[in-house]
Amino acid sequence: MATVDPLLSYNSKRDFSVTPEPGEGVGQSGDALSFVVQKHWASSLHYDFRLELAGTLRSWAVPKGPSFDPKDKRMAVQVEDHPLSYAGFEGTIPARHYGAGKVIVWDRGIWVPSGDPVQGLLDGNLKFELRGHKLHGRWVLVRMKGSGEKQRPWLLIKEKDAFARPAATYSVVDELPDSVGHSEPAVAPKPVPHHPAHHSALPTSLAPQLATLADRPPSDDSEWLCEIKFDGYRLLARIDGADIKLFTRNGHDWTAKLALLHATLAQSKLPSGWYDGEIVVPDERGVPDFAALQQALESGDTQGIVYYLFDLPFVDGRDLRSLPLEERRAELKQALEPAVSERVRISEAFDAVNASIASVLGSACKLGLEGVIAKRRDAVYRSGRSAHWIKLKCCQRQEFVIGGFTDPQGARRGFGALLLGVHDAAGQLLHAGKVGTGFNDASLLAIRNALDAIARDTSPFIASAEIEGKPHWVKPTLVAEVSFGEWTRDGQLRHAVFRSLRSDKPPRDIVREGAVGGRPLTKAKEPGVNSSPALSSRLHITNPDRIIDASSGATKIDLMRYYALVGDLMMAHLKGRPVALLRAPDGVGGEQFFQKHADTDKLPGIRQLDPALYISHPPMLEVTGKQGLLSAAQWNVVEFHTLNTGTKSFEHPDRMVFDLDPGEGVRWKQVQEAAELVHAFLDQLGLVSYLNTSGGKGLHIVLPLRKVHDWDTVKGFSQAIVTHMARTIPQRFVAKSGPKNRVGKVFIDYLRNGLGASTVCAWSARARAGLGISVPVAWGELGTLKGADHWTVRTVHARLDEGNTPWQGYARTARSLQAAMKAMGFVPSYGEGLRRPMPRASARP
Repeated sequence: MATVDPLLSYNSKRDFSVTPEPGEGVGQSGDALSFVVQKHWASSLHYDFRLELAGTLRSWAVPKGPSFDPKDKRMAVQVEDHPLSYAGFEGTIPARHYGAGKVIVWDRGIWVPSGDPVQGLLDGNLKFELRGHKLHGRWVLVRMKGSGEKQRPWLLIKEKDAFARPAATYSVVDELPDSVGHSEPAVAPKPVPHHPAHHSALPTSLAPQLATLADRPPSDDSEWLCEIKFDGYRLLARIDGADIKLFTRNGHDWTAKLALLHATLAQSKLPSGWYDGEIVVPDERGVPDFAALQQALESGDTQGIVYYLFDLPFVDGRDLRSLPLEERRAELKQALEPAVSERVRISEAFDAVNASIASVLGSACKLGLEGVIAKRRDAVYRSGRSAHWIKLKCCQRQEFVIGGFTDPQGARRGFGALLLGVHDAAGQLLHAGKVGTGFNDASLLAIRNALDAIARDTSPFIASAEIEGKPHWVKPTLVAEVSFGEWTRDGQLRHAVFRSLRSDKPPRDIVREGAVGGRPLTKAKEPGVNSSPALSSRLHITNPDRIIDASSGATKIDLMRYYALVGDLMMAHLKGRPVALLRAPDGVGGEQFFQKHADTDKLPGIRQLDPALYISHPPMLEVTGKQGLLSAAQWNVVEFHTLNTGTKSFEHPDRMVFDLDPGEGVRWKQVQEAAELVHAFLDQLGLVSYLNTSGGKGLHIVLPLRKVHDWDTVKGFSQAIVTHMARTIPQRFVAKSGPKNRVGKVFIDYLRNGLGASTVCAWSARARAGLGISVPVAWGELGTLKGADHWTVRTVHARLDEGNTPWQGYARTARSLQAAMKAMGFVPSYGEGLRRPMPRASARP
C-alpha cells in the first residue's frame, strides 16, 4: 500500500519557482529533535511553532505567540507539515503567494518529549520540554474539543516550573522581538538509554564530544556537574601500551610537537584507552594563559604545558561511552590516581548540588577564567556537539573609540570591521583590536554613513600601532560599546561582539577599564528567562491589567512594553526637545488632558527645564532617556508631543511642520495625493521634507530648519504656503480650520508652527481606538500605506527593522527659508525674519 507524502499539502500550496521557501522533502536532522518558532508577518502577525517529528516539522500558527504565564492559554492552529529544511528559513514570501510576508527565525533549539510524542499527538495532549534561546522549560499542546474545523485548533500552555513568569511582569515576544540568527542555543539531545560498558577493540580514531554555547545556566542544577572551561587546546590521548599518540580535536597528530607530554604519559603507565582533556599553560596565578600556550607551541618550549583530563571514553578494552558521565569520571580517577603529576592532572568537577552553576561561573569570572563547562551527570559520551555539555563564558564589556574600518568582503555591505582604540595615561589612542560581528544590514549601512562623514587621511592611533590590510581612517569621535572574551597580553581584544554606538560618553574619556592589577572582574548572570530585566524590575507598575483600549484589548502593561520596545528609536526624536504629555487615566475612551509641567521627583528619566529659557511657569519638561518613557506610561501618559525647538534655547524654531488633517468624507487615497502635492511644491521651493504617519487620521510633513528665523516668520511663511496651496487647488485643500470648512477637503494645519505649539512625536502611540502609532516613512512608501494608523502598538514589530532609516540624514538637510521666501515673494513681518530676539523670564514686568 502506497504511503501518503506528509509534505503533499505543503508542496501543493507553493510555487517554488517564485517563493524562496525550501522545497526539500522529509529527512532526519541528527541526534536531537529540533524545534523552531518563526515570526511571520503575513496578513496578520503570528508565530509559527514547529516541532520535528518523524522526518518533518509538525506546525502550529500561534497568533499571539508563546507566553511564560501558565494562565495564558494561547490559541495554536495546526497547519500543514513543513520540511526540516524550513527550520532555517528567513526571508520574504512574495505578495499574492501563500503566506506572503516576512519570516524570521524568532527562536530555535531542541525539544524533549515527555513520553511517546506520536501517541501524545493522537491523544491531543503533547507534553514536552523546550531548550532554546528564548523558550525554556515544560510546555504542553492540548487539542481543543470539536469537529469539522478545516484546521485543528490546539492550545499552547506553559506548565508551572522554574521558568514560569506572570504575564504582567514579562512578555517574551515583546522583550525579545528579534531573530536569533544562526547562533547555537542551549539545547538538550534526545534521551539515550544507558547500556553497560562492553568489551571493544581500541579504535584508531575518535571524534571528541563538544559543548554547546549557552546564554544561561540550566535551571536544574542538581542534574549537572560543573568544570572550569580551560583556555587552551583540546587534546585526546590514545594509549595502547607503549604506543602513545596525541591528537587535536580535528584529528591532527601532535605527538612530535608535544614530546615532553608524550614522555610523561609513557612514564605514567596508564591503562590503554582514549583519554580526553585540554592542554594549557598556567600563568603565575594558575590561570590558563592562551597567548603563553601559543608561544610555547610556536617556540617548541613546551615545558610549562599542563594536560587536564576530564573524560575517558575507552579504557582497558572496554567501551565506556554508554556509561553515565559520573561513572566514566570514577573510572578516570581510578586510572589516573597513581599517574597524577605536575604535567598531567584531572579536571576537578564542582557538584552543582552544593554550589550552583551560576555561583561557580561568577567565581570563575572573578578569577579571570574563560568560563565553565556544565555536564549532565547521566550523559553518555557522544562524538560531536551535544547539549549534554554546555559552555558558559565570562563576558567583559566596555566602550571603545572607533578609529577606522576595513572593507567588507563577499556579499557583506557597509564595512568589514571597526578598528577600536582606548586612550593611555598620556591621552594617546592605542589600537585595541577590531570587531566585525554583532551587526545587521541596517546597522552596517547606518554606521558606514556615519563613518564616511568623519573620514580622514591619517591614522588616529599612535604610530606604533600595526594594523593589517588597507584600513580607512576616521576622526576618533564615535564610541562603540563592545563585549569581548578577554584582553591579550599585547592589549588586543579576543572574541569581540559589537553591541551599540554610545553618544553619552566623550571619546576622550575612553580608557581600558580594569587594566590595572589584571583583568576586569565580571559577575556571572543569574539564571533566568531573559538577560535583560523585565519591566517589573525597573519600576513599580500599578494596575498593569487595566484596559486602556477596549477595541484592541490593550492593557497598561501592553503600552509600557511597547514603549520599552521602541525606546531607543523614539529617543532619537525626543531627546533635547521640550515635551507635552497627553494623559488618559481612564483609557482612550475617557477624559484626556495635556501636561506640559509636572513635579519630576517621582518620574525618573524626565527632567524640568530651566524656566529662564521660556516665558512659562512652572518649567517645561524633557524626556532624557528610555526610563522616562516608562515612568510617563506608568503615570497614564499615552501620547508624547514635542515642540519645534530644542531645550538649550527657545529663541528660534528648528523645524517646520505641516499636519494634513482630512475633513469629513475624505478618502485615504485623497490624503496620500495631498501629501504628494505638498511634497512636490516644497521640493520646487528647494526645501527638504520628511514624512511621518500620524497614527490618527492624517500625515505629518516635517522640514528641518537652521536656527536663524524667529517664530512669527516660520509660522507666517508656513501659512503662506498653505494659503497658496488652497488657492491653487481649492477642490483639494482648505486654509481655514474647523469641521465645516474641511468637508471633503484636507486642511493643512500650519498652526503647529506657533510658539508653544507641539506635534506628536515619532513612535508615539495615539490615544485613539486601536492605538495607532506615528512612524517615520520614506516618500517612496507613501503609496503602500493603508492609513495614518498603518502600524499600531500591536503590529509595530513589522516596522522595527526599518526603524528611523527613512529619516536618515535629517539633521544634515536643515536649511534657511530665505531662498524659499524670496521665491514666493514672502516678506516677513519683522525685517528679514532673522534672529528676532525672544524675551526671557527676567524681562517680565
